[in-house]
Amino acid sequence: MPSYPTVPAPSPTVRTAGPWIGGGLDVLLIILFAALGRRTHESGMDLGGILLTALPFLAAWAVATALARPGRTWARIWPAGVVVWLVTVVGGLLLRVALGDTAAPSFQLVTAGVLGLFLLGRRAVTAGVLRWRRRRPRLRS
Repeated sequence: MPSYPTVPAPSPTVRTAGPWIGGGLDVLLIILFAALGRRTHESGMDLGGILLTALPFLAAWAVATALARPGRTWARIWPAGVVVWLVTVVGGLLLRVALGDTAAPSFQLVTAGVLGLFLLGRRAVTAGVLRWRRRRPRLRS
């Protein structure tokens, strides 16, 4: 009888570790966004300054992620990923202004674009990798 490749079910490790890995990557990407902005505007690259710049966006992201149930959103672009991205951008900009910083229209557009690329792009890559892992044939020993 011929042996056919089988596709394994997602492992429990992927289901439980995924939200933590995805969340960690989101946090790193938001910090990278802040670092790139500070570098572009020659504001200094000290870690404290970068984290202070990232803080409003990290806080907004944390609220959005908690509300969007991270166990179900870490690899999905629509609708949860889009909601997390929009809340991160709008909430982060509002918090930034509330803390006394500026948010010029050009900064708002760059923020939406870069965080969209980072947060939605990371989810697209994650979804693609998971899809590839599920479809990849594995031969039985």
